[in-house]
Amino acid sequence: MRFRAQVEYDGTDFAGFQVNPGHRTVQGVLEDALARLGNGVVRRVDGAGRTDAGVHASGQVIAFSYDGRLAAAELGRALDTLLPADVAIHGIRRAPDRFQPRYAARYREYRYSVWNGPRSPLRERTALGVRVPLDTAAMARAGSVLEGRHDFSAFGATISESPIRTVHRIRVRRKGSEVTIDVVADAFLRGMVRRIVAALLEVGRGNIDADAVGQALVGRKAAFDGAAAPAKGLSLRRVVLGRREKIGPDEVQEELDGEHEER
Repeated sequence: MRFRAQVEYDGTDFAGFQVNPGHRTVQGVLEDALARLGNGVVRRVDGAGRTDAGVHASGQVIAFSYDGRLAAAELGRALDTLLPADVAIHGIRRAPDRFQPRYAARYREYRYSVWNGPRSPLRERTALGVRVPLDTAAMARAGSVLEGRHDFSAFGATISESPIRTVHRIRVRRKGSEVTIDVVADAFLRGMVRRIVAALLEVGRGNIDADAVGQALVGRKAAFDGAAAPAKGLSLRRVVLGRREKIGPDEVQEELDGEHEER
């Protein structure tokens, strides 16, 4: 039987989501737990997003096959007892036999967290500490330049044969000393969000303006010498499932503002 679930993890001590021999990965930990429930038989765990080393998730969606006797609720409880403290699994349910979350995702939402206040060891485990004041209004204006369907080669960590992506929304908000940057897109190039964030932070510091960000997008050369924000501030916040032919900005905004269940 095929199952899907939501996974939360602190990526600090992981070498990314995807299995990497000799390294501790989220996929590897999940597959080890499943193998312990299945007489040592390793079952592949598929994820909606292949987060990099140090990147966190509160809304990663996974799928796996299981031929044991446990029902979904019992399976969830059993897996949770076998997982380490920095990984948790929620909401296990049946899925179609060939369900693949990576291809079923309508869009993904990443959040980058910045602590724009005095040094804070606890907050800065999962957020980037920035001491200088940030102009979040200017950052928001620069973010809007990147919205839409573009060739994002300049913001990718590696060269891609298909670099066209649709960014539905970039939202910059401040609450006290906490600044969050939410990026919603149909899919992402590797390292794309962290490079977008690096550019927006330069805008916030007053070093460049929105025009410079737009000019960087037009070229295929690595934007701003390939600068990328540290992984620790990034989290895969939500994966919304269910393909549609077109997604309007109002629909994306509605789902961003609400707490809708992934479909």
